[in-house]
Amino acid sequence: MKKLLISLLFVFHFTGLFSQQELFERHIFIQDENSLPYRIIYPENFDASLNYPVLFFLHGAGERGNDNESQLIHGKSFFSSDAVRKDFPAVMVFPQCPKDDYWANIESSYDPDGKRIFGFRPDLEPTQSMRLFMSLVDSISSIAWADKSRFYIGGLSMGGMGTFEILHRKPDVFAAAFPICGGGDPKTAISYAQKVSVWIFHGEIDAVVPVSLSNGMYEAIKKAGGNPRLTIYPEVNHNAWDYVFLEEELIPWLFSHKK
Repeated sequence: MKKLLISLLFVFHFTGLFSQQELFERHIFIQDENSLPYRIIYPENFDASLNYPVLFFLHGAGERGNDNESQLIHGKSFFSSDAVRKDFPAVMVFPQCPKDDYWANIESSYDPDGKRIFGFRPDLEPTQSMRLFMSLVDSISSIAWADKSRFYIGGLSMGGMGTFEILHRKPDVFAAAFPICGGGDPKTAISYAQKVSVWIFHGEIDAVVPVSLSNGMYEAIKKAGGNPRLTIYPEVNHNAWDYVFLEEELIPWLFSHKK
């Protein structure tokens, strides 16, 4: 009897995990013989005759690949939680960047102390991954159930940098954005500062992406006439997303905005 009970519990647990994983459908966006894997999760009781907000989330450099899986490492539990899906029904899209590419045009080097220095080149053509991602956004925006007045974008680390860049490249698409431990070219802020609500997050002692990059974007957006929010987590390193995913106010704030 005891063995049977343990077996039943194991099956129930395994089935639950499988079901949660299957919430994120696997898809591949193809354009000009190039492909971009992505996962998509629909709200409960999804009805294609209704309109839904769409949230896009860009992963960091450590989750690059072509398994269409790793991009869910950070944020899967947060975005698929009952609280989010029931109270804020939306379609959520998680694309995956290949290992040899970046979301944003980035140039990096190291100073004499070994600290990484980032340079941003939004003046260049978008990376292949960014180009495919922008086309994916356009493709989804053409679907009847997509509420184009409620498109949102967020990302962490490399994805935070991609968030700032796509706001510059598509300033009229997104209603709100939440870049996490990212950065960008402050000169680009003028293109979206008064069009997109932005909440920036970073760890105070980030040893991978300097917090000064988020501070710089915050100041640039304010100078350009925007009203951004900035949260710096004291004594937190590069894993600021762990704290962002505990922010009870983030999702209500995000979905309160529309174009």
